[in-house]
Parts: sequence; C-alpha cells; structure tokens
Amino acid sequence: MVKGVKIHSRAAQKAQAEILTDGALQFLAALHRTFESTRQSLLVAREDAQRRLDSGVPLDFLPETAHIRAEPSWHCVPPGPGLEDRRTEIIGPPDRKTVVDALNCGAKVFMADFEDASAPTFANMLNGQINMRDAIRHQIDFEADGRTYKLTDKPAVLIARLRGWHLDEPRITVDNVPMSGSIFDFALYFYHNAHELVKRGRGPYFYLPKIEHYLEARLWNDIFLFSQSYIGMPHNTIRATVLIETLSAGFQMEEILFELRNHSSGLNCGRWDYIFSFIKKRRADRSAVLPDRKDVTMTVGFMDAYVRLLIQICHKRKVAAMGGVSAQIPIEDNPKAYEVAVDKVRADKLREVTAGHDGTWIAHPLLNQAAQEVFDDNMFGPNQYHIRRQEVKVAAEDLLNTRLSGKITVEGVRENISVCIAYTAAWVGGEGVIPFNYLMEDAATAEITRVQLWQWVRYGSRLDNGETITAEYVDELIKELSPGIKKLVPGVKDEHVRVAAEYLRGQIRQQWPSEFLTSDLMPYLAAADGVGPTFQRAKL
Repeated sequence: MVKGVKIHSRAAQKAQAEILTDGALQFLAALHRTFESTRQSLLVAREDAQRRLDSGVPLDFLPETAHIRAEPSWHCVPPGPGLEDRRTEIIGPPDRKTVVDALNCGAKVFMADFEDASAPTFANMLNGQINMRDAIRHQIDFEADGRTYKLTDKPAVLIARLRGWHLDEPRITVDNVPMSGSIFDFALYFYHNAHELVKRGRGPYFYLPKIEHYLEARLWNDIFLFSQSYIGMPHNTIRATVLIETLSAGFQMEEILFELRNHSSGLNCGRWDYIFSFIKKRRADRSAVLPDRKDVTMTVGFMDAYVRLLIQICHKRKVAAMGGVSAQIPIEDNPKAYEVAVDKVRADKLREVTAGHDGTWIAHPLLNQAAQEVFDDNMFGPNQYHIRRQEVKVAAEDLLNTRLSGKITVEGVRENISVCIAYTAAWVGGEGVIPFNYLMEDAATAEITRVQLWQWVRYGSRLDNGETITAEYVDELIKELSPGIKKLVPGVKDEHVRVAAEYLRGQIRQQWPSEFLTSDLMPYLAAADGVGPTFQRAKL
C-alpha cells in the first residue's frame, strides 16, 4: 500500500488488483495532494456565485476577461491525431459490451461516459477502466449471450468522459480525505493508457463535464501539465473537449478555451445538462419557469442563442463545435416507431450541420448511419472551422431569454415524476442509463425532471386545465405512479423505488433544489460498496 492512501471497499477485487497498482495509487496521491485544495475552493466559489444570483445580480459576460474575448490572435492547438473528423460520436457507459458495440458501429468517435451514463459504483468505475485498457490494446474480445464480441480493424477513436468536479470518490481516501471522482477517473485512464495511445497513433483524449467557471478549466490545464511531466510525456499531448452544460459556462466559453488552448479540442453543446443548469441557476427567478420538458427544444430562445455563440467562438479559435445528443431510441421490432425515431434524429442533425457544427452525438449504434448521412451530405470536408458565423450577435439577454411557447400539462407532470423515480431507482441500483418511452434517459434528463417539479411547486405554477401544482398534488401522483415503475424499468428493486419516491417528495419541499441528485445519493452506492459514513461527504 501507498502511504496515506486507503481503499475502503472490497468490491471488484480482481479489477482493483489490476488497476489500483502501487504506481497508480502514488499518482493518485500526488494529484490529490497537489490539487484538492484548489478543487475545494472552486466548489465554495460556486456556492458564492449562486448566492449572488439568488440576490438578483444578473449573469453577464465577465468584464475582467473582456481582453481575452477581444483579442483575435490566439488560437487553440490543432486537433489531436484521429480528431480531425468528428462528424459522428456515439456515447455510452464503459461496460464491456457497450464499448465493443460502440467502437464497432462506424462512428468516428466513441465517448466512454464515466459520468451521466454511469452509476459510479466502485465495480462500474474500476471495470470501466479495465475495459478502456483492453479496448486500447485491442484485447477486449469476449463471449456472451452465445456470441463472440471483438473489435474491428478500425474502431472509433476513444474519448473518456470524466465525472464532474462536484463528485467525491469515497472508496479511496488520501490522508483521510475522500479524493475527487474527476481526478480518480482521469488519473487511472491517463496513467495506464497515455503512452500506449500515443504509440498507436492516438492520444489521451477527454471530455470535461459541468464546468462552471474558467478557473475550473484552468485547474484541468494545470493537472494536464503536471500529469504529462509526471509520466515523461511532452506537454500539449492531451486533448480535452469541454461540455458547455452549465448556464454560467455559457457566458465564459471563450475564457474556457483560452485556459485550455494548448490542450483543447473544442466545446460541446451539452443540451440536457444546460437546460437543467438554466433552471437551477435561476431558481430564485419566477420569470424563468419553463413549460413541459418536451417543449424546451433547441430552437427556443436561450438554447438557440447558446448554440450560435458556441459555434462562432469555436471556429474563431479553430476548434470543433460539437452538437448534442438526440435521446431517441430506434425500436427494431416496431417499424413505425423506428422510422419516427430516425426521422427525428435526421431533423436534429440537419439543424446542427447547417448551423455550423463539426459533429454530433448519437446514443445508439443504429442511429449512426442516419446521422452520418446528414453530415456527409452537408459538410464538405472533415470539419466546418471555415464557417465563422461572424453575423452572430449574442447578448446576455439572449442567453437568458425564456420567451417560449408551451404549457405545463398533466401529462408533462406525470412524465417528469415517472422518469425521475425510474432513473433515480435505477441509479441507486447501479444503472446509469435507462430506456424509457423510446427515449434514453440519463442523469442529465432526470435532473431536468427533478428541478422542473421543484420549480412548478415552488412557484405554484398552473396546469393548462387551471389546477395549481402543489406538493400534495405531486405526492398523489408519486403514490399513483410508483407501483408501475418496475414494469417500465425491468430489474429495478422495490426498495430503490421507495428511496427514489421519498427523495423526490423531499426535493419538491426544499427551499432550493439540491445541486445534484448524484451527490445526494452517492452515500447509497458507497454503503453498498462497504464504505461507512466517515468518508462520505455527501448527505441526503
């Protein structure tokens, strides 16, 4: 064992032996001791920023960084090997079968998601690292369900999406302090694979989620510099794409790119988390109440402004402007539903490519062909950096524009309750993504349902039939809908449905919604992994 480092779980012993080597633990400890205090100070700064918003101070572009936005001469580094053409990127959790299917589906890139599509049990996180290691070395062949799974000769380029800054990793402590989930995910992937990736003509590539301030991007850049030096790798080998999925980051996109300019490979429109953040950040603003989730589309005011600005900034700085994920799931045994899903995906991807995006996300291998055809037909080259969108003028009020059509309906409330309970119950049981009513629901979409229900109760919103949404009204629907969750999500346990329902009842009664349901519920996963309350920062 490494001095000061303790492993508090016996889950996934084989994976622990292979991944948590002395060298890897020494690297984890070095990163923790160097950067944990900065992470904690940045999390405190988030709370201070929220208090200012609650007091009525409006969001705006930062005056202290105006010189960065105004200076035209700086650009980000060129794309890393294999990232020149990213027209289709498939996303999914890092379980073994998903990894093989995704790498083989024909997409240009596979984003292995350790965050919103994964419930961070210790086994999921460690086995995900095993699967990454094996996939990079083309040693991921295996048999299951009477089939043999193996990689093609030319699999997709691999990018790992790490957990956000807010999540601890309670199964590992350094000097009796839980370490960052973000650093844990990054360090193990980088330590075990960086040199091998470069040797194979690729590189250590990452997606960075839920950044709220350019100083959080600076922290990542400092970690990259430290880590490359630690293993003897040239600086600027790493490439990172930042998910713009918080409202505050929407006002700091150029500054975020500037901080990461020697390691950046672009920005991504993390649409679902962005909607979630829009509601949460403006929690004290009655004028920010939104209608049914289905009516908050990419064409409404604040979402359209965010997309146009992101594309303009990325191409100004010569990096990729990536589109978001379509949540549709194609149902093969239902031809009509299959065509409906594919048509929705085609329309979404046509909107993205004509706006100037350089690539897009899909959530299912069967959607790759439709998405790629749209980009092939409309993108004449490996990317669209030449589309500068200089005509775009986005002001602060555009990024805050909530003038949109739509109503709050009984169906919308019922769907939010069902999705929130179903996903939360699945997450507590170790599943990070679920199919639900022909849509792929992950942590981001579940978070929208949670904060919308809170918002509607908090402000006594009225349904389209005139009825007021109260906590008691939501309670009755929770009671009605909970028994049917197990039929909608096979395998979920009664106890986890009960936990999810109680959690939602408590959330709608809070003065302010919790920051993240994943932080709230992490103690359940930690307890299942044998970790006592001593090392669990998050509390219900």
